[in-house]
Amino acid sequence: MVKKSAKTTAVLNGLIPYTGPWGLEQAAHLLRRATFGPTYALIKEAVNLGLDATVANLLADSPLPDPPLNPNFQDDPDVPVGETWIDAPYSATTNFIGYRSQSLYAWAMGNMLAEGMSIREKMTLFWHNHFVVSIGTVNDPKFIYKYITTLRSGALGNFRQLVKEISIDPAMLRYLNGNQNTKNAPNENYARELLELFTIGKGPQVGPGDYTNYTEQDVTEIAKVLTGWVDTGYLSVNPGIPVGSAFVPNRHNTSTKQLSYRFDNAVIPNGNANEYSDLVDIIFQQDEVARFICRKLYRWFVYYVIDDLVETEVIEPMAQVLIDNDYEVYPVLEALLKSEHFFNVLNVGPMIKNPVDFILTCSKSLDMSVPTTLSGQYRSWLKMAEPLVALQMQIFSPPDVAGWKAYYQEPLFYRQWINSVTLPFRMIITDALSTIGYNIGAGITLKIDVLALIATFDNPSDPNALLDEFSWILFPQPITDNQKTYLKNVLIPGLPDFEWTVEYQDYLSDPTNPAFSGPVELKLRLLLKAMLNMPEFYLS
Repeated sequence: MVKKSAKTTAVLNGLIPYTGPWGLEQAAHLLRRATFGPTYALIKEAVNLGLDATVANLLADSPLPDPPLNPNFQDDPDVPVGETWIDAPYSATTNFIGYRSQSLYAWAMGNMLAEGMSIREKMTLFWHNHFVVSIGTVNDPKFIYKYITTLRSGALGNFRQLVKEISIDPAMLRYLNGNQNTKNAPNENYARELLELFTIGKGPQVGPGDYTNYTEQDVTEIAKVLTGWVDTGYLSVNPGIPVGSAFVPNRHNTSTKQLSYRFDNAVIPNGNANEYSDLVDIIFQQDEVARFICRKLYRWFVYYVIDDLVETEVIEPMAQVLIDNDYEVYPVLEALLKSEHFFNVLNVGPMIKNPVDFILTCSKSLDMSVPTTLSGQYRSWLKMAEPLVALQMQIFSPPDVAGWKAYYQEPLFYRQWINSVTLPFRMIITDALSTIGYNIGAGITLKIDVLALIATFDNPSDPNALLDEFSWILFPQPITDNQKTYLKNVLIPGLPDFEWTVEYQDYLSDPTNPAFSGPVELKLRLLLKAMLNMPEFYLS
C-alpha cells in the first residue's frame, strides 16, 4: 500500500524491494550514498551489473588494507622508510607521535580513495561517528590504528560483537576512562555512554533518574560490571609491550550487580573477565537496541527526518531484520539499499555532503591523480585530509563523544555542514582543484586533469552530451534546461554547438599542440569550476 507522510511527502513502502528503472541516476544515487565520490566508470559498471549484483559487490567481504607506513616524513631508526610503525616502539628521546599521526591521517584518506565498489569505508566512518574516540584525547596513533581496524573489521558484521570488542578496546578505555574504573573508585563515563550513545539510547525522562530505556541505577551497576580493564602499550618505548587491553582481577568489583526494571531486573553475578560480555548480551535482549542503531543507519544513508510514518514503515522493519538475523548488520543494509524507499525520488539529493564526502567527490569522482611514489602518495593524501579541519569534520577528532552534530542535533542536522566559514572554504577548494591546482611541495601539484577526464566520456565532442555526462558525475538529479543553457554559455559563450565539436576534434587530431589543447582545457576548467560552485554539487 502506498502512503504519504504529511511531514516528508515521501512515498513509503517500507523495505519492499525496488523494481523501478535502473540507470545512471539510480546507480549514481546508490554509489554516492554507499561510497565516497564514485567515478563515472564505477557508475557505469553498476548500471551494467544491475541493482542486485551492485549491492552484493558493495557488501562483499574484502581483505583489510595494509597498515600505514613511514613515508619518510621523519627519520625513525625503528621504522625504515616503507615499513609500518604500528608495532614499533616509541623513542625515549624523540617524539614520533607527530609523523605517525600524519601517516595515519594520510593512510585513512588513501583507503577511502581506493575503496572501489565497497561500502566498508563508508561504514567504518559510520562506526567512528558512533563509537567515538578522539586522537586528541588518546594521543597515541598506534591506539587509534588498532581502534579503527576493529571498526573496519566489524563494519558489516555483528553489532553486538562489535559493542563487546569496542568496550575493551584500548583507545576506548583511555578515551572514556575505562582504564580508571576500579572497584574502589568506579568511573561511570563508559557505562553511561554505552547506554545513551552506543546501544539503546536514553529516551525521555519519566521520573527522577529514570529514562525511557534505562535508569541511573543501571549506569551505577554497569560501571561496576566494567571494572578491572586496563590498556597496555600506551606510548611504550618497550617493543615487548604490545598495544592491547588486559583484565586485572584485583581491580574488579566481584559483587552481584542488579539492573533495574528497564532490563527486567536482570542479575549479573561476578564473571570476572567475561562479565562485560554477559552485560552486553543482557542489553541486547531489549528490542529498542535494534531500533536505536537502525535510526542512526537511516540518517547516515537516507535522510535525517524520521517522522512517525518512517518510524513505523522503515525503522521498525529494519529493526526486525536486525533482530531476526541476530544483530548481523549485513542483511539490514542489503534490505535498505535495495528498497523502494531508498530509491524514492524525494530521497535522491536532499542530503548535504559531509566534508569527507565533499573532498573525495572533488578528487576521486573527477579522477584526480596522485603520484605513484610512497612519499608523493602520503603527501597528497595528507593534503587532502588537511581541509577537513576547517570544514569541521576532521577524522579521528569528532567534537565530542556524541559524534558530529550533523547526525543528531536538531533541527539543522546536515545543514550544519554549510555555514559562513565552511561555504567559502568549500568554494576555495573546488576553484583551486578545477583551475590552478594545489601545490603541495616536492614538485607535486594536485589538479584535475580535465582533458584526461572527458576522454573517458562517451561523447565529449557534443557539448550537450558533455554537460549530461558531467552532470551524472556531479549532481544527484538531472539539471534544468535553464541550467544547461547557462553552463553551455560558460563552455562556448554565445556560439553554436558545432563550434565546440570542431574545436575538440582539432584537439584530438593533434593533442600535443598547445594551440589546440590550451583553449579546450581552459574552457573545460571554466565549465568545471562553474559546475562545482552550483548548489547541487553539495548534495547527495
